[in-house]
Amino acid sequence: MTDTVVRSETVDGVCTVTLDDPERKNALSAQLTSELMDVLDVAEADDLVRVIVLTNTGNTFCAGANLSERSGRSDVTRPLRRVDPAELFARFGRSAKPYVGKINGHAVAGGMGLVAAMDYSVMLDTAKMGFTEVRIGVAPAMISVLCLPKMRAADARAAFLRGNRFLAPEGERMGIVNRAVAADKIDAAVDEVVADLVKGSPSALAATKQLLATVPDLTTAEGFAWTAPLSARLFEGDDAKEGMAAFLEKRPAAWIPEHYR
Repeated sequence: MTDTVVRSETVDGVCTVTLDDPERKNALSAQLTSELMDVLDVAEADDLVRVIVLTNTGNTFCAGANLSERSGRSDVTRPLRRVDPAELFARFGRSAKPYVGKINGHAVAGGMGLVAAMDYSVMLDTAKMGFTEVRIGVAPAMISVLCLPKMRAADARAAFLRGNRFLAPEGERMGIVNRAVAADKIDAAVDEVVADLVKGSPSALAATKQLLATVPDLTTAEGFAWTAPLSARLFEGDDAKEGMAAFLEKRPAAWIPEHYR
């Protein structure tokens, strides 16, 4: 069992979290999920962190469940934080902070859940993805909660049932990732998104993520009833006062990290 399989670094308000278990293709092992949850807890509690970027080492972003562990062949030798997969997949949408996926390799099965959980994702255009669960006798059950809302019904039916792998540009067409780009452009593509995100205020981004998660399940009347007080609270908040003052005074808002002004 390796010492550490998840690393993080925070620079200019951006916390980059790296899945670093290339020998196991960054599979969702007990160690990786435990370390990932711990690292994300720290990043989300840090007021200086504005955006969290999730990426990987090796040629695979995430290969899904660790099949050795699932079949009882585990090399875990020390106690680890017990992580419910549903808790892991759901936390990204519940977080007040935006998540950007820098998908620098292949993603299959449960790894597709991580990809779909991101608020914005950029994937290497030569990388492959796929819902391969049916080929080992299971189904893309929990990750369907994240993937189906992003996909056209016909695409989801074909991909889930066939279990085949397809290139990232096809995943972009399906809506699973936002962009598929060449290797020499992936850094710039992610930096462009991050530069936009840090210009939004922390409270406004948190509220926006909340409404994105809530409004689609409401009727029109319920939607207006829920969003009206939210809007009023935001307009009365300190971020709105600073944001409007910065706009009128033609200066960067105080919450924007110096590097991005």
